[in-house]
Amino acid sequence: MNSINRRSMLLAGLGLAGAGALTACSGDSRSVGSALAGPSGAAVAAAEKKRTSSGRERKLTLTAAPARIDLGGGVTPKTWAYDGRSPGREVRLSAGDTLVAELSNQLPDRTPTSIHWHGLALRNDMDGVPPATQTAVRAGSTFTYRFIADAPGTYFFHPHVGVQLDRGLYAPLIVEDPKEPLAYDDEWVVLLDDWVDGVTGTPDEVFAELGQGMGGMHMGESDSPGPDGMEGHDMGAMGGMKFMLMGADSDLLGGDAGDVKYPHHLINGRVAADPDVYTGKPGRKVRLRIINAGGDTAYRLALGDHKLTITHTDGFPVRHQEVDALLVGMGERYDVLVTLGDGVFPLVAAAEGKNANGFALVRTGSGSTPSATVRPKELDGMIVTASQLRAADAVRLESARTDVTHRIRLTGGMAKYDWAINGEPFDMDDPEANPILIEEGQRVRLDFVNDSDMWHPMHLHGHTYQLGTDGPRKDTAIVLPGRKLSVHFDADNPGQWMLHCHNAYHGEAGMMANVAYRA
Repeated sequence: MNSINRRSMLLAGLGLAGAGALTACSGDSRSVGSALAGPSGAAVAAAEKKRTSSGRERKLTLTAAPARIDLGGGVTPKTWAYDGRSPGREVRLSAGDTLVAELSNQLPDRTPTSIHWHGLALRNDMDGVPPATQTAVRAGSTFTYRFIADAPGTYFFHPHVGVQLDRGLYAPLIVEDPKEPLAYDDEWVVLLDDWVDGVTGTPDEVFAELGQGMGGMHMGESDSPGPDGMEGHDMGAMGGMKFMLMGADSDLLGGDAGDVKYPHHLINGRVAADPDVYTGKPGRKVRLRIINAGGDTAYRLALGDHKLTITHTDGFPVRHQEVDALLVGMGERYDVLVTLGDGVFPLVAAAEGKNANGFALVRTGSGSTPSATVRPKELDGMIVTASQLRAADAVRLESARTDVTHRIRLTGGMAKYDWAINGEPFDMDDPEANPILIEEGQRVRLDFVNDSDMWHPMHLHGHTYQLGTDGPRKDTAIVLPGRKLSVHFDADNPGQWMLHCHNAYHGEAGMMANVAYRA
C-alpha cells in the first residue's frame, strides 16, 4: 500500500510536520523580517571549508527498493530496504573523510525519498530533508550526497519522507576516531528496531489509523477517564483498532510508553526466536555501539550477568559510568564497554512498557542457550538515563552567556492525534514559515516544555546540544510528560535545521519545527 500524497511528499520524513510559532526571549519569532540562510548559501560553504578533511573519499551506492527480507524464524516480510537487506550494510569511515553516497530511488508508485544522516553535523544541503534542504528524490532518479564527516561517533541513516523510517530503510554509520582513546578488543554494532511492515500492515496504514485519534471510538463501559480526557487505557477496550496500542505504561517514561502495537522487536534485523549471535572469547573487552532505529519504542537494554560501562552517547564522550542497564529512546545511540564472561549470555532489549522484547546472544563458551523470553536481573538493576550522565571534559561546552532562548512547548495528544510544537503545525506549503530564528555565533538555549501526556525524544539536526550546564552532549534527548528540559548549543552550522520528535508518527502528525539561521 502506498499512501504517499502531497502532504507526505512535502513533509520531511519523520514528518516535516510540526511546529510552529516559537517565541524567543527577544520577541515573537513569527515576526520574520530578515531572510533565512539558504541550504546551499555562502555561509554553508564557508562552514564546510572549516571542517578538517583527510582528503580521502568513501564512495558507495544505496538503492532504495522493494525487497523480501529474512528476519529469521520464518518471518519473511515484503518491505522497502537498501540493497535488498535490512538493516542496510554498515557504512564505516574515518573522521575527516568525505562520504560520497549516490541514492538510487527504485521505490514503487512514484514514491519520493531521501537520506538523512542522523546525528551528523554536516553541510545543510546534504541533510536530506525535503523540502527544506533539498527536493525529494523522485522515483527512478538518483541524488548524490557529498559531505565531510568530521565528528567521530556512532550514527545511522534513514529517509526523511513520510513514515519511511518505520520500514526497512536504515543502516548504521560509524565514524572512527583516528586517535581513538578507548582500549578494547572488538566492536559489535547493535541495532534495535520495532517491526510492523509486511507482517500486520504497513507504516502508512499504521499512521492512517493513528491519525483518526481516539475521539469517538467505542470504549468499554468499565473504562475510566485518562489524563488526556479519553476513556481508559485498556488494550482490550479499543474495538476495531489494529495497530493502536493501549495499556503501554512505564515509570521510566513517565506514563504512556507508546502508540503502536508491533508484532516483532528486532536486534540486528533478527526476531527473538532466531537471534543474532555475537561470538567472542572470555575476558575480551568489547565496544557495543547501540542504535535505536525504532519508530515508536524505547528499549531498556542489558546483557545478562554483565555490567556495562557507558562511554559515549550520540557520538560524544561522557564520564564513564558503570550500569546494569540503560534506556535508549528512538534516535538515541550509546556506546558501552563490556568485559565478556565465559558462557552464553542474553542481550535483551525490553520494549519499555510494551511487554515484549528484542533478543540476541553473546557466546564465548559452552552452556545452555537462554530462552528468548528471559528477563535478566540487570534489567531491574541500576538503570541510567542521559540526564544522569556528565559530558567528558574535552567536549563540555565552554561557559558563555546565553544570547537567545526559545521555549519549545510539546503539545497534542492521543484524542485527536494532533502532536505539534506550541500547538501549531508546520506550514507544509512554506517550510520557511514560522522559523525558530537564530544567528551564527550565538549561544542558544532551548527550553523543552512537555505539556502533553507522553514522552518525546527530541532530535535537533546539524548540531549537538548539552543537557543543562554539564550534562552530556546529545542530538536526541527524552523529554518526559509534564517536565521541562533545558539544553544549550552553539550556532556554528548555518542553514535550516529540523527540530522534531523522533517518534516517527508524532513527527508525521506535526511535532516538528525549522531552526533557521538568519542570512
